[in-house]
Amino acid sequence: MEETSNFDKPAASETIALGGGCFWCTEAVFKEVRGVTDVESGYSNGQSARPTYEQVCTGRTGYVEVVRLQYDPAVISTRQILEIFFVVHDPTQLNRQGNDVGTQYRSGIYFTTPLQEQVAKTLIAEASRDALYDGPIVTEVVPLASYWPAEDYHQDFFENNPTQGYCMAVAAPKVGKFRKTFKELAKG
Repeated sequence: MEETSNFDKPAASETIALGGGCFWCTEAVFKEVRGVTDVESGYSNGQSARPTYEQVCTGRTGYVEVVRLQYDPAVISTRQILEIFFVVHDPTQLNRQGNDVGTQYRSGIYFTTPLQEQVAKTLIAEASRDALYDGPIVTEVVPLASYWPAEDYHQDFFENNPTQGYCMAVAAPKVGKFRKTFKELAKG
């Protein structure tokens, strides 16, 4: 059963979840994206109810660390969201992102609408055709299922801990890459 938390969805918004390694980094980037109205770190597409961070870190729950985004499609398109996603993580690394290793760090797009699925598959096909990466894209594209919010201390982690070592070494460069590559999509 899905926990709703305080992530109520207005009628004019869409929801998608993205797994791009540690959720601290992905959350830090998408909190800066114009048109993204809410970002929540969590776990999706696993087997047990109410998983904890410690359980997910074992790699035995089936869960992936994700950020669940709520966004206004009148301001930012699904394609733009996914273009950002493919720039700020490596979609060719299977079950890892950098030094974060395990199935919980796999690359994934967890869609909530058929259009999101179509956009994701089209974007992956185009990137593969144009050989934008040195290896094959391993990003899974599946429906969002079994979503649970991460513990409170994971929410807004980069914002609350900007000088923490991991944030400085891994999250900050990803935020910088977003700002440089997608200036026009950054919040004021």
